[in-house]
Order: sequence, then structure tokens, then C-alpha cells
Amino acid sequence: MAIYLPELAAHDVAFPSLHRALHQPDGLLAMGGDLSVPRLISAYSQAIFPWFSHGDPILWWSPSVRAVFAPCSLTLNRSLRKQLARYQFSFTVNQAFDRVISQCAAPRAKQPGSWILPEMQQAYIALHQQGYAHSIEVWQQAELVGGLYGVQIGSLFCGESMFNLKPDTAKLALVMLQQHLQQLADGWIDCQLPNPFLLQLGATPMTRDNYVALLQQQAVRILPAQHWHSRQLHLNSHG
Repeated sequence: MAIYLPELAAHDVAFPSLHRALHQPDGLLAMGGDLSVPRLISAYSQAIFPWFSHGDPILWWSPSVRAVFAPCSLTLNRSLRKQLARYQFSFTVNQAFDRVISQCAAPRAKQPGSWILPEMQQAYIALHQQGYAHSIEVWQQAELVGGLYGVQIGSLFCGESMFNLKPDTAKLALVMLQQHLQQLADGWIDCQLPNPFLLQLGATPMTRDNYVALLQQQAVRILPAQHWHSRQLHLNSHG
């Protein structure tokens, strides 16, 4: 069945109203436009994100249900504590953003391709360079073994992707991210679409309307730029 999608204009960064998002496929809202910093910030500020495959136009989504980590929902269980003690991992913020996004885009088992296309990588690197996108890195000595990246809207972190090269390093990066956020904010993390992995970790499904209300509340609580200065972080192993 053919579907109609509004095509975004090249000369402005406006989006259609969220009530126009399709039910099937869920949340598909618009196509076209570009991946410029102003358009991406406009999108994330309205509960919209880009997601498309090679050969597709840019597609913009606002799903009916989001996966969200509430404050204090990410903690170190016994298994994670054992991994932390065994491998002696260390953590940094914004120390290797380009490498993190490259690893997130790398081929994975049982996954033939990646939606983090070169143009997406360049777009989020530009967001990072302008202070909107951030990464958490997990290291084993000098080796980058895990991490995540996403976009900060006020005090809400909109997670994009994460990776493991050692067991559980993506989970540990998420715990570190929430601890880092909670130094100055509530610690809300949006992970876009629910999946079994996120739900097992404690993510909560949230309707679009409730997510928009949360986003509007958190967007006005701006974290100071120095909170994201590149440096080492210390994971509270009792958290």
C-alpha cells in the first residue's frame, strides 16, 4: 500500500505536527531535508529523530512508544560488579567521540548492515563539535572496549547507539552516563525504541504524549558546558 509522507523543505527546519505520524510503520513522520545541526536540534527538541538505510531518503520518526530510563534506574548488579573488578575498566566523557560512533557503525554479528551511514556519522560529529552530542567511553588500559553516544537536549540525554568489545561494556557505559547526568540533573535517558535488551536493563516504555511532556520539562534545564568537558570519570561501584 502506498503511503504519503510530507517532504521537508530545504530552506527551513520545521517539521509536521506529531499527530501526523503514521501508525504503520509506527512513527514515520516525514522525509527529506538534510542532517544539518539546526535541523537535527529542531528534530530532537520535538521528539523526532532520523533513521534510514542506504539508498533511502532521509526518514524522520516519532514513535508512539519510547524506551526511557528513569532516574536511578540503572545500577550495578552483581554480574556488572564482577566484570568491573575483573577487567579494571576506566571511563571517560567526550574523549573519543569519533571512534565511538565509528565502532557503533561497525558490522555486527546477525546484523547485515548499519543505519549509521557515513553521512549520519558526519552529522553527529558536527553536533558534537558544536556541543550538542556527547560520548561515554569505556577503556581497558589504552584500549577502547565500549561506549555510547547521543544528543543532549537540556538535561535529557537522547541515546543513539552503543557498542561492546568486552562483555557488558555497553551496560557499564549506560550506568556511567546516568551517574554523570545525576551529578547535576535528574538523569533521564531516552533510548528511542523499546527492545528486549533495553527492557531487561530497566527501560520503561513511555507513550509519545508522556515523552513529549518529559522532553519539554527537561529541555529548559540546561546543563553547563563544562559538565561535558573531555575528562576521566569515576564510576560509583556502589551505585
